[in-house]
Amino acid sequence: MSLRDQLSEIKENGLANISQAADLKTLNEIRVHLLGKKGPITAALRGIKELTPEERPQVGSYANKIRDAITTAVAAQRDRLEARQLNAQLAAEKIDVTLPGKPVAQGQPHVIQQIIDQIVDLFLGMGYEVLTGPEVEEDKYNFEMMNLPKNHPARDMQDTFYLSKEILMRTQTSPMQARALEKHDFSKGPLKMISPGIVYRRDTDDPTHSHQFHQVEGLVIDEHITMADLKGTLITMAQNIFGDKFDIRLRPSYFPFTEPSVEVDVTCFNCMGKGCDVCKHTGWIEVLGAGMVHPNVLKMAGVDASIYGGFAFGVGPDRFAMLKYGVDDIRDFYLNDVRFLNQFSKRGN
Repeated sequence: MSLRDQLSEIKENGLANISQAADLKTLNEIRVHLLGKKGPITAALRGIKELTPEERPQVGSYANKIRDAITTAVAAQRDRLEARQLNAQLAAEKIDVTLPGKPVAQGQPHVIQQIIDQIVDLFLGMGYEVLTGPEVEEDKYNFEMMNLPKNHPARDMQDTFYLSKEILMRTQTSPMQARALEKHDFSKGPLKMISPGIVYRRDTDDPTHSHQFHQVEGLVIDEHITMADLKGTLITMAQNIFGDKFDIRLRPSYFPFTEPSVEVDVTCFNCMGKGCDVCKHTGWIEVLGAGMVHPNVLKMAGVDASIYGGFAFGVGPDRFAMLKYGVDDIRDFYLNDVRFLNQFSKRGN
């Protein structure tokens, strides 16, 4: 058999084996066998020295064509095998998108945030603006412009955390009232605002006190504002938060920034006004403080107290939540016990 015939037979058998290779490993073994240094093509070409000088180039060129044909066949079969392998993998890993997804637990606002949101929604609907300010505050705005000069004994009720002599953690959101009074242009209309936020006092934590809690303060300044306007506003808020069956009662009190000042009581949740141990048999429970803005507060903000007046109030959302839901320890709100917090899964409930 001539050398050319040997090469043709190697090509024919090689291409047949390549087309029959069932996997990439087998295909690679065939490639190495055919094209390697110890393969049949290399072995056959050792006989090229016995050919005439004229035949040698022709057979060498033919051998190169066979190498190219085998290389091309190997590449084509590799592409087919890889495509087949990919299709099999895709079929095995196929996802049925018609199946229902895994349920994801949905959270809800914290119960105190629910109360704050309810208050904010109410007052936005009444035309108030919502103002927020810094928790690190100046003594000037936190105390002095609220008619609490330095060394005033009423400051003891709001002892707080001082960062310096003039900088402190705010004890109330009232500083936003002073800032708003300074900037408001009364020629464009009355000032109606609420200011929700976190406040700080150097209290010892117990079931009814915390060194950090929430507050929503409100302020209305205009001409001809009376105590009747204040009472109507407080009744609307109490009934929005607690229900239409609840009423309020105003009792004389003292706050440096209001004159006259009142403590605001709401109908007892436990006995609905009949008298019980919870309300000490009065039928009422204290919920917030309020009053008519002191003229000094207006004057220090540059507002003419002979023309303008108004009312202010301060609400504790933490206390509202305790009363509304019968929680007897304020610390329960801050422990992040999901079992406890999940009881308040609906906004406003």
